[in-house]
Amino acid sequence: MAAPSQSDLRNLARFRYALRKFQCFSEQIARRAGLTPQQHQLLVGVAGFTDEGSITISEVAEYLQVRHHSAVGLIDRAEAAGLVRREVNPDDQREVHVSLTADGSRKLRMLTALHRKELSGLRRSLDIFRLERDNAATAKVAERASKGSRTGRG
Repeated sequence: MAAPSQSDLRNLARFRYALRKFQCFSEQIARRAGLTPQQHQLLVGVAGFTDEGSITISEVAEYLQVRHHSAVGLIDRAEAAGLVRREVNPDDQREVHVSLTADGSRKLRMLTALHRKELSGLRRSLDIFRLERDNAATAKVAERASKGSRTGRG
């Protein structure tokens, strides 16, 4: 595999910086809304990880990339805060589904609106990276074509 170019490294650094800024933004506004960042991520996962409007505890653990018992503890705290509710699957008593309460849905809608605005700025930043990459690639092609015409090849 070829070594990464300086442009590749610069774009990777900028991309990771943009992700980190977005994560910090997300954590700050979650706290302002009275949630921990983990509770906010739980609400996002419950609402969006599946198309069913609820999620199992195992799916929460997978979505958050945590151990099952850590997911249970987070759900316990979110349930005590009135953000989510648990329902036992009537067809399989071993399975528990987690869904949002009205308060959890309201907070998630508000935070999602703020995230959408921030994401549009992030998208513009990433588009700049793509333009820089495309411009660099175009410059390389033009340089090769220029060299080829000077040597009689082309």
